[in-house]
Amino acid sequence: MDSDIALTDLQGQARVYEESNGDLRRRFRQPSVTQREFTLPPADRGKDAWLFLAGCFMVEALIWGFPFSFGVFQEYYTTHEPFSARPAGIAVIGTSSTGIMYLSCPVLFAAFKRWPHVRRHCTLVGLAINTVAVVAASFATQVSHLILTQGVLYAIGGVMIYCPTILFLDEWFIRRKGLAFGMMWAGTGVSGVVLPFVMSALLTRFGFRTTLRAYAVALIILALPLLYFIRPRLPLAQTSLQRRLDLSFLRTSAFWIPESANVAQGLGYFIPSIYLPTYATSQGMTGTEGTLMLALVNMGVVFGAIWVGALTDRMHVSSVTALCSLGAVLAVFVFWGLAVSLPMLCLFSLLYGLTAGGYSATYTGIVQLVKGQDTGADTGMVFGFLAVGRGIGALASGPLSEALLHFQTWKGEAKLGYGTGYGLLIVFTGITAAAGGSSFIARRIGLN
Repeated sequence: MDSDIALTDLQGQARVYEESNGDLRRRFRQPSVTQREFTLPPADRGKDAWLFLAGCFMVEALIWGFPFSFGVFQEYYTTHEPFSARPAGIAVIGTSSTGIMYLSCPVLFAAFKRWPHVRRHCTLVGLAINTVAVVAASFATQVSHLILTQGVLYAIGGVMIYCPTILFLDEWFIRRKGLAFGMMWAGTGVSGVVLPFVMSALLTRFGFRTTLRAYAVALIILALPLLYFIRPRLPLAQTSLQRRLDLSFLRTSAFWIPESANVAQGLGYFIPSIYLPTYATSQGMTGTEGTLMLALVNMGVVFGAIWVGALTDRMHVSSVTALCSLGAVLAVFVFWGLAVSLPMLCLFSLLYGLTAGGYSATYTGIVQLVKGQDTGADTGMVFGFLAVGRGIGALASGPLSEALLHFQTWKGEAKLGYGTGYGLLIVFTGITAAAGGSSFIARRIGLN
């Protein structure tokens, strides 16, 4: 009897042992929920990375393409009521939009470093602000109303979408970072090819009020679904460690030398995009031909951003900025300065977009250069202060270009483009383009 009971106990213990052993084997064979949860998608490749980059491209096209197509609105506002009677300040609308977006970047990057959990939510809030800004602009009756809505308010919404995108892209692409940023920024160029013709046709047929409201609807329909793909690659737990905000890179020559060149280039970079349609009209060309020039600048930006981004992955960044500056100087002084005909101006537009338009794609190389001198530098903050440099140029170029144009220097005295009244603008744009390559000279003489 006792032996039977003992045997039964042994069999029961054996079953328990086998079941527990089986549980252990199953546990070792199957990854835990935590393991599965933290399996990261690969960087630089794979479906998730390319879907993210496609979303970035389209959002970039929709958010930045609008202010970069402002030349069409500039021509319309200058020649149509209720703004043509007092056109002063119209150029400020476009430059305030781009300038404030650039200038706000460090503030947003610092906030996202402190509160990283709000990054994705900000993209939705930014899109809502963009939409409200465009609708509000459609009710404007004065230039100042347009500056506040189409300029300032639109910029606030745009930067709330743009900054999280930059931070997420830095996670998704590592070895191909320059190429990825170039492809994203090419979205502005693609949009800038299409939007000027669309906006010009809508403005001519329906006026600015209906055009702006139609674009607001397009923003919601096209951008809202794409925000789903704009998400981080790294889990928040791995990116939310609190660290002191380190701005020591601001004391390095690796930052200030390229930043100075960046500010100088930005002072003149936006001038052709603002004035080409108006310039074309002043030379007896049609509005469509002026729109074509703006579209060609943006077409050049598409290819310029990609090839400059790819070069930045392979060459020293100062050499890449020198190539951009050399091409832009040639385009401005030869193809714009010596031409008043459509073919030469089209060549200028395409070459200028290809070279000057790719300049901002060198930022990834500048970030790496800065990190080489200051290993604690934060990517977002370095990028943010580079954007500030571009923003200073964008904001200043509006009133500065209006002042230069007011003098009508060399009009009727010089020949070709220099004698059209736009001569001082042409020379100023060329000089600032040349200054954009100054970091190459600094490197050659050992300053950096």
